[in-house]
Amino acid sequence: MPAQASKPTSTNATGDDRVAASLRGFGPIGILVILAGNFVVAPLSAILVLLWVRLSCTPWPAIGYVRPESWVGSVVGGISLGVAFKLLMKTIVLPLLGADPINPAYHYLAGNTAALPGMILALIIVAGFGEETVFRGWMFERLGRLLGRARWAKVLTVLITSVWFGALHYPEQRLAGAQQAVIFGLVIGTIFAITRRIFMLMVAHAAFDLTALAIIYWDKETDVAHLFFK
Repeated sequence: MPAQASKPTSTNATGDDRVAASLRGFGPIGILVILAGNFVVAPLSAILVLLWVRLSCTPWPAIGYVRPESWVGSVVGGISLGVAFKLLMKTIVLPLLGADPINPAYHYLAGNTAALPGMILALIIVAGFGEETVFRGWMFERLGRLLGRARWAKVLTVLITSVWFGALHYPEQRLAGAQQAVIFGLVIGTIFAITRRIFMLMVAHAAFDLTALAIIYWDKETDVAHLFFK
């Protein structure tokens, strides 16, 4: 009776599983690598997140990448949320916080047509796609693994990511920019914690920043900021 052929071992599959499991654990070094990506070129951190999801076999919904029930609804809802949120911040919230109506970090964009296309592209890709992928999608997944899924853990996750998001805005935009970023993170983070869907929030983030850009470009910052408070 001839000997049976030995069953081929799937060493490559086993190796892939080990790599995936290691990446899902993803210690401090790996986290620092992703966060450092934007210091090289934005939005490298978000691209590294997508690569990590792929190699670690993490389900895409874990970072909020869920197909919307309606793409049109997500776009319209995101634009509406982003524009309304920015106008609320500029006309009421920031004046109440005593913020300067002029954003000195970006006032050079007033009437600067040459800088407009590049800035529009950056706000859509770096802010809308990049920051939401990192600060909402990826950081919520990582903190969820660390803290769990209890309500208090979700609240703490929203707080941590919002403060972190605000702190990163401080060096360039100082206190007013950091305050706005923290509030933005609290609102958008809360929506993400409830819905676990990120695409509408990407649109909202881009719309928020593009509304700010329009106000600056047309040199209407002071007028808008003094709409209710002189």
